[in-house]
Order: sequence, then structure tokens, then C-alpha cells
Amino acid sequence: QVQLTESGGGLVQAGGSLRLACAASGRTFSSSAMGWFRQAPGKEREFVASISWSGGSPYYADSVKGRFTISRDNARNTVYLQMNSLKPEDTAVYYCAADRAPYRGPMTSSDIISWGQGTQVTVSS
Repeated sequence: QVQLTESGGGLVQAGGSLRLACAASGRTFSSSAMGWFRQAPGKEREFVASISWSGGSPYYADSVKGRFTISRDNARNTVYLQMNSLKPEDTAVYYCAADRAPYRGPMTSSDIISWGQGTQVTVSS
């Protein structure tokens, strides 16, 4: 199993940027596709972005395409989510997730073997 810990959330004004990081421990990190999900109050958890075990094949939800960038550093056991041009509707708790497969496009909760505890992102208008 892999244990995940997110950091980097916070309060930012609309149009600003944040970079989330997810530190992983456990031997399966480098063989797992990794992803980010988010959950806003009163809403379902939704997929945001994914990346394959090698760092290729990034995939994004339409709502963040062109604004967010997912990346990973397997030497540091860390996955990142760079968020630019943030909007108030991006406000949510963001979760890091490890997939059961090495490659994945859009992820669903059923694909996930480990979740982080979440980090709050709040975008003010």
C-alpha cells in the first residue's frame, strides 16, 4: 500500500495560483498512476487530473484543462498539481489518489487504492 500526504492548500484570490504537493510512502508509488480529485461542500467528489506511473499521459477534467498541470517526481515520491488562473468554483478539498493501475485516463473512485487526507483550497472573488 501507499500512504499519501497532501500539502500546499490555502486561501488565494481569483486569478491567483497555488501548487499542491502529495508526498507518498510505500513501494507501490512508482508503479501507480496518480491523480487528484476534489470535493466542494454539498457536492460529489470529482476527478481533476491524472498522470501515468512514468510521468507521461497527463489527463485533465474539462473544467481545469489549460489552467492546471499535474506532474510527478518518482525520485522524490511526490506528485504535484500546479493550479493557475484559479476561480471561486475551484474552491474545494483536494485529494491525492493512487490508482491500482500504472496507466489511467479519467479516474473514478473505484480505481483508487489509497487516498490522502485532503487539503483545503479556497478561492475568493
